[in-house]
Amino acid sequence: MKYVLIILAVAGIAVSSLALREHYRTGESPCSINEKWDCGTVNKSPFAVVWDVPVAAIGIAGYLLLGFLAFKGAYDRLLDLTVMATGFSIYLAHIEAKVLGVWCIYCVISLGIIALMTLLVLVVVLMQRFRRPLSS
Repeated sequence: MKYVLIILAVAGIAVSSLALREHYRTGESPCSINEKWDCGTVNKSPFAVVWDVPVAAIGIAGYLLLGFLAFKGAYDRLLDLTVMATGFSIYLAHIEAKVLGVWCIYCVISLGIIALMTLLVLVVVLMQRFRRPLSS
């Protein structure tokens, strides 16, 4: 499971890097599909920055940390962080849906990745906690 989580973290880093590129891009966004799907609009909005740090950069750092924790097998700590990250991603999806009215494909993919990581880590933690000791 550790390697699946590391692969998902690397995918998250890649998607967050693409979103960060959109944050700093000048000109037309290549993922401007229509009036409902435009990564440039989302990543240049005031909601794309927290304390002057782009949310996408926070995503890169977060996925790096999650990948490291997966490598170390620190599943309890990983569960705490993935649940928080999923909550933040759901909040951002709410902003896209209800405030901006525009979706970012990179953000939606990142939400899927972090939600999947959360579910996988939850399964691992539950299996560890409810595993019966083997009789000698």
